[in-house]
Amino acid sequence: MSNSGGTERNGRARRRTTLADVAKEVGVSTMTASRAITRPELVSPVLRAAIEKAMHELGYVPNRAARALATAKSHVISVLVPSFSNAVFTDVLAGIQDAVDADGFQVLIGNTRYSDAEEEKLLNIQLQSNPDGVLLTGLNQSDAVRRRLETLKVPTVSMMDLAEDGHRYSVGLSQYDAGAALTRHLIERGYRRIGFIAAQLDERTIKRGDGYRQALRDAALYDANREILVPDPSTVALGAELLSRLLKAAPDCDAVFCCNDDLAYGAIYQCQRQGIAIPQRLAVAGFNDLPQSAWMVPSLTTIRTPRYDIGFEAATLLKRLINGEEPSLKRIDLGYTLMAREST
Repeated sequence: MSNSGGTERNGRARRRTTLADVAKEVGVSTMTASRAITRPELVSPVLRAAIEKAMHELGYVPNRAARALATAKSHVISVLVPSFSNAVFTDVLAGIQDAVDADGFQVLIGNTRYSDAEEEKLLNIQLQSNPDGVLLTGLNQSDAVRRRLETLKVPTVSMMDLAEDGHRYSVGLSQYDAGAALTRHLIERGYRRIGFIAAQLDERTIKRGDGYRQALRDAALYDANREILVPDPSTVALGAELLSRLLKAAPDCDAVFCCNDDLAYGAIYQCQRQGIAIPQRLAVAGFNDLPQSAWMVPSLTTIRTPRYDIGFEAATLLKRLINGEEPSLKRIDLGYTLMAREST
């Protein structure tokens, strides 16, 4: 008994399945099979379903490189964030993914670890995939990164902060204004000796600190001795340590603005260990409004940042740039919300 069909299939299994194999299986031309992938709206639903079924059964994987050559687009987006462990950026990435999924974009994600050198290295690696666009975190990129993107003319959108120069596309919030708003909230609650603890010291943290200082200066309350700033990665444990250092340097502090919620959690735990009543003896405030902030005891006063929306809107703006559009708004301010809770 002849087993030519089985032999044919076994031979095909020993090499990568091609689009021609899929077309032959369905009984259509290779061009039609290709169109079902690249321009599915031009193929009837019934035929498209048959081609997709054959692709699945034969294990066909579309060749993105070949598709990029044919369409002059890679359908790849490069994304650089400074941390994978920080919940702030996992929310941003979720927004990006939801914004591009329906359009079939592949997202290349790199973790810069808050390092200019790492950002430059990762961008150079990702540019080898010829991305249609790039999403960057923040505005303070190195000269090498800026020159590379300008030379290649890759559509680029910055996330989390707002560009002031009128040339760059950005989606985010004013970190400075948010820092000032939280400080004014503490002043309005009657606190006068307000400290500030910060870690990592990335550009967003620096701007929050600038807002804090200006709000205190406006109220004639600023005291440089009430600040503890360290370049270490931010953790709950570090928050506890920095609070102890602050109270040792300025024991009369009646409130503390922590540059993010992680540090604020540590400060609250340290107060509980030391029997410091919150907010009666010391008010504690954070920044970002992570999910557990509302459930801390006491619940944490903080600034809610629209992290998911920033990712979604930045990716949506980038898609428009990739499609050759010129959006009227280069700077999309999604704002922030003061979440006043029990800790202040």
